[in-house]
Amino acid sequence: MLNRVRSAVAHLVSSGGAPPPRPKSPDLPNAASAPPAAAPEAPRSPPAKAGSGSATPAKAVEIRASFSRPTFLQLSPGGLRRADDHAGRAVQSPPDTGRRLPWSTGYAEVINAGKSRHNEDQACCEVVYVEGRRSVTGAPRELSRGQGLCFYYWGLFDGHAGGGAAEMASRLLHRHIREQLKDLVEILQDPSPPPLCLPTTPGTPDSSDPSHLLGPQSCWSSQKEVTHESLVVGAIENAFQLMDEQMARERRGHQVEGGCCALVVVYLLGKVYVANAGDSRAIIVRNGEIIPMSREFTPETERQRLQLLGFLKPELLGSEFTHLEFPRRVLPKELGQRMLYRDQNMTGWAYKKIELEDLRFPLVCGEGKKARVMATIGVTRGLGDHNLKVCSSTLPIKPFLSCFPEVRVYDLTQYEHCPDDVLVLGTDGLWDVTTDYEVAATVDRVLSAYEPNDHSR
Repeated sequence: MLNRVRSAVAHLVSSGGAPPPRPKSPDLPNAASAPPAAAPEAPRSPPAKAGSGSATPAKAVEIRASFSRPTFLQLSPGGLRRADDHAGRAVQSPPDTGRRLPWSTGYAEVINAGKSRHNEDQACCEVVYVEGRRSVTGAPRELSRGQGLCFYYWGLFDGHAGGGAAEMASRLLHRHIREQLKDLVEILQDPSPPPLCLPTTPGTPDSSDPSHLLGPQSCWSSQKEVTHESLVVGAIENAFQLMDEQMARERRGHQVEGGCCALVVVYLLGKVYVANAGDSRAIIVRNGEIIPMSREFTPETERQRLQLLGFLKPELLGSEFTHLEFPRRVLPKELGQRMLYRDQNMTGWAYKKIELEDLRFPLVCGEGKKARVMATIGVTRGLGDHNLKVCSSTLPIKPFLSCFPEVRVYDLTQYEHCPDDVLVLGTDGLWDVTTDYEVAATVDRVLSAYEPNDHSR
């Protein structure tokens, strides 16, 4: 089903043309089959090297050496230079070799047209094995590979203000997810409801009796139902937070510059978990129907959350910004007049008397792709950006940016699928110039060019 998508994805980022020859690939994995062991992580495509001849300044070599592309592209030094060519803008896809991505995933990328010196985006595609950390019963057990779980992982990381955050996330986020799932291996394989508490780790002293801390029990009439699915969602959410915290700790020593939007897909036990923090997008095309699997997080879509934080913590705004929104910048001559505004509680508009504080710059300004937080950044969720400050100011922007993703779940076992059903992931560079329906039509057109009785897909 999905291996032919490689050519379809390439068509989405290029000018078109005849589809390439059909690649051969294994079938989709069976959720009930024995999980394969995760392959060791391969090094990134080698950094481009300076040409021979006169010596190159050390600073230029250091900057150049920091540029890399996803491992699975298997780019040679020459291919890496072409991938970094703003004039040629060559479409890069994995080579048609015997080595296949999980689920025969298709991938294509092209460098942005001059927005940044290098392509600051990254991608990752992994098969990850999770070995349980403890037994639910608390009894010690002998760990073996047969007791673990395997999940399939895809990630797109749209970098900005530098490629360090996207590079780090592409290497480590799936490892954080694996660590969070270790406590859940036995629980997820047990059909009974998850335990309320995990057993105490051996050697940990028992807590003193906390009964005196308990309040009235009337509101605790019954225990809330917690599903296995929600445990996986929580593991992914925690992994994003831990990844962001690691970036904060290591941003100086490891040159983790900038930030990135993160769009991640985890396939585990028959369900697809799509986690989005940023303005990337995922859709499922099923029997011609488009199913949104994410929503974009921008200053417009998260206006009320941002305004509420500015209202509750005005110190984050300094003396430069106001949490209120106006249709345009308030002018000094309009003091005392009544102007349209809205605050953190409003979806509509009302009039208020303009006061001196309203002359400050709005926390959220602009609309569409020009919307900004504190006149600086156009996304409100993602990883990194710990050093980001308002231009010509010391005000940090990070307190307004959330690293937590929205996670949507799709149960593959609940629907009938045809061979040409696909899951499409793309950064805003794709969705800014095309629609969900155009993407679905392009994929359908390319896949339809193959013979219907082709069983090598």
